[in-house]
Amino acid sequence: MFHRKYVVPEDEMSRRDCLRSDSVMMIGIVLLLNLFVTSSLVLAQEEKPPKADIFAGYQWLNPGGTVATGRDAFGNPIATKLPSIAEGAGAALGINFNKYLALEFDYGGNWDTPANESTATVGPRLMWRGEGVNMFIHTLGGLNRLTVKGLPAKNGLGAVLGGGIDLKIVRHLSLRLLEADYVLGRYNFADFVGPQTPELRRPVLQGARLRTGLVFNLGGAAPSAPPAASCSVKPNEVMVGEPVTATVAASNFNPKHTLTYNWTSTGGKLSGKDSTATIDTNGVAGGSYTVTARVADPKMKKGGEASCTANFTVKEPPKNAPTMSCTANPSTVQPGTAATITCTCTSPDNVAVNVSGWTASAGTISGSGNTGALNTTGAPAGTITVNATCTDSRGLSSTSSATVNVEAPPPPPPPPAQANKLSSCDFPNPVKPWRVDNTCKAVLDDV
Repeated sequence: MFHRKYVVPEDEMSRRDCLRSDSVMMIGIVLLLNLFVTSSLVLAQEEKPPKADIFAGYQWLNPGGTVATGRDAFGNPIATKLPSIAEGAGAALGINFNKYLALEFDYGGNWDTPANESTATVGPRLMWRGEGVNMFIHTLGGLNRLTVKGLPAKNGLGAVLGGGIDLKIVRHLSLRLLEADYVLGRYNFADFVGPQTPELRRPVLQGARLRTGLVFNLGGAAPSAPPAASCSVKPNEVMVGEPVTATVAASNFNPKHTLTYNWTSTGGKLSGKDSTATIDTNGVAGGSYTVTARVADPKMKKGGEASCTANFTVKEPPKNAPTMSCTANPSTVQPGTAATITCTCTSPDNVAVNVSGWTASAGTISGSGNTGALNTTGAPAGTITVNATCTDSRGLSSTSSATVNVEAPPPPPPPPAQANKLSSCDFPNPVKPWRVDNTCKAVLDDV
């Protein structure tokens, strides 16, 4: 019997060598990518994932290669391209180290009339966990087993590279919507195929598999409570001008992250630093005010904020009207004379005061500051009342008065007495006018 010798052309051999090199390069790139992503993500915020997860579901496989399935009439191996295998199942166990990184053990098997193929691999898995959806990639290596009809089963080294998407149903159950993997396997059929057909003697299968099924999430803590903040003020009631201290307590944040704080207030001058702020109430009107604190974790892309409020009351001091007293000096005057009126005005609240509004019931009054001058010219006798008003800077006022008594003028002196003529006598002697005659003597005697 003659055997045809199959010689592989050099260009074909070169193409296959390049194909193998490309496969090795792809594996190396994926491994380096996994290493880079792992080193970056493990530094991010950790949350409590399930301790482990188990996948079980359907698997479709395209082996992606050609193998020998028998001999022809000349004894040469018959090359057969393996068809897609629709019958199959897959399972995987992932042990989670943190939110992102897990060690995955994977098994998959497909069976059909011409061939059966199964894989048992292990390797790292990286998963991004979102709200309602998880996405992952994995790089697995291990053992592949290929059984071809008419030939003994063969084991070979293999790799699985790919990823998928899981949709969360409930806390402990997810749906693996799709998993797509590149499956690489190397086999040795040297005991059946001669060296003249190296591609059949040591075939390399580069196939693809698709999966879907259920993922059971085991263990892990319940979903963590959302970030929260609680605000307080001390004291919660102050007089105008007194300070208020506000404090915020943040909870359910990652203790390894530095938080940012933002303070606002509806009243007063606020100066905040981290979890404590001081409110200056100088110049604030009396009333109720609200201080708000917002706490944020800059490293959390979503849900990393919390806010709270606290109320405080500012009371104005009691508004007391000023007190004033006035005195007159002198308190009794003669008509037309002046009197000085002095008023003393003070504020119980120690605010500025001013005396004005001088009035008098009679006479004229002129005032400057807390002193007034009363002119009684033309005023009738009696009591004159002088009033003044004291007003503080808030508009509160009070009045006071002093009295001046104007005395009645003294009565005029009586008129001089009137002389009565009793008699008269003449002095007729011009030479001696002083001589009194006898007649005049008689008159004087009667007087």
